[in-house]
Amino acid sequence: MADPSTTADRAADPAAGHLGGPAPGDEPAERRLEPVIGLEIHVQLATRTKMFCACALSFGEEPNTRTCPVCLGHPGTLPVPNARAVHFGLMIGMALECEIALRSIFHRKNYFYPDLPKGYQISQYDTPLCAGGRLRDVRIHRVHLEEDAAKLVHEGASGRIHGAAGSVVDFNRGGTPLVEIVTEPDLRSAADAADWLRLLRVTLRQLGVSDVNMDEGSLRCDANVSLRPAGTSDLGVKTELKNMNSFRFLERGVDAEIARQEELLRAGRAVVQETLHFDPTTGSLSPLRSKEEAHDYRYLPEPDLVPLAPTPAMLRAAREALPELPAARSERFSTELGLPVDTARMLAFSAELGDFFEASVAASGDRAGADPRELANWVVGELKSSLGDADPTSSRVRPDALAELAGMVARHEISRAAGRQVLEIVAAEGGAPAAIVEARGLARAGEGELAGVVGRAVAENADAVEKVRAGKTKAMGAIVGAVMRETKGRADGEEVRRMIEERIRA
Repeated sequence: MADPSTTADRAADPAAGHLGGPAPGDEPAERRLEPVIGLEIHVQLATRTKMFCACALSFGEEPNTRTCPVCLGHPGTLPVPNARAVHFGLMIGMALECEIALRSIFHRKNYFYPDLPKGYQISQYDTPLCAGGRLRDVRIHRVHLEEDAAKLVHEGASGRIHGAAGSVVDFNRGGTPLVEIVTEPDLRSAADAADWLRLLRVTLRQLGVSDVNMDEGSLRCDANVSLRPAGTSDLGVKTELKNMNSFRFLERGVDAEIARQEELLRAGRAVVQETLHFDPTTGSLSPLRSKEEAHDYRYLPEPDLVPLAPTPAMLRAAREALPELPAARSERFSTELGLPVDTARMLAFSAELGDFFEASVAASGDRAGADPRELANWVVGELKSSLGDADPTSSRVRPDALAELAGMVARHEISRAAGRQVLEIVAAEGGAPAAIVEARGLARAGEGELAGVVGRAVAENADAVEKVRAGKTKAMGAIVGAVMRETKGRADGEEVRRMIEERIRA
């Protein structure tokens, strides 16, 4: 659970009854309100065992089959930190450019809830593992380790748990290692928040520290939202939206809360600091509880755990395990290969597409063929369209085959339309593009052959010819289409247009 004293949790001043500056009722009607958004992200780490015991992690197992006296909080048991979880925490902190604490402390965060058997959660409070840092233009306030709570499973009258309707507490999830990432309140719109969370998710996936599967709860996000008059620095009263488990869910929920707060403030009413639930089905917001403060949790140092002091060897191992991260890869694609920013991000944010693209560039080598920008267009355009969400590395299309195909199009050996046909064949059957072009007769139509086809198309489309001569250039599409149909896509569209214009103007 989030530390209520963190900066993101302080995205508003709970003592304020309204936004900083004049009361909403005294503001000019045209004064714009600015959203202030901070995120708290819980990341389930991809370790083999739980945070403080040897129980195996699981998802979808029968309730209460992955438990032991330690994670159930039995008296006399002692927690032992998971070294792999600490390693992953260090990797995350370094990837986010945080300062690593030479000495951090675990605390007991005390509160009562049915899914918390010990009556407290082992977390970190005023001395987290990592602090500071940033990802893109959003600052990171803290990164800390903690254990997850258990899970309440509710079944309605039509549902059954072990043959009976009702609810159970499933302790399988209790003790799962988590890293909580808390941002500063640097986001200014719901769309920006969702976009940034996408970048964080792909960064964590690239690190290999979590499967970041939002459907299974491996990545969960809370959003702190407040409003203030644009151009001011004071923070308004904030609310917290809990457990947003999809990017669309996050964006819709934050937008709904911004609209709700703005309506209150424009009416001169106060925003109450509280925790809210957003229902994506109805689009409604409902209060869960008033927001607790740090003192409500009675944080105490965990007496059964010594301070965590990463050794030079631990820090070196974490640093050496860092791969090239998506933000850095996107920048490299733009600066070194000349890709447009949006294309570079699309390739960098999908490790599979990015790897396939780089392998295609390497396969192209010094041969006369497509440059990296053209190859990128083939990967994010035709290849992605052909394969959908499938991993290109598991398809029949090899990087060298795509490089060969893109090169044939760039050298005008085949038309782009024919290139798309060849790609579909390769995706379905495999094979070398050059051999497919020869076997299927897809080589580009020569000028002599094309001249005859163009002549027939012009003669057979007299109405379109007259419209073109009258200045209605769109009518040329009918003539071009006739040529492309007869050549079965083997003609180059621009060359066909040029030849048609010469024939009509002659």
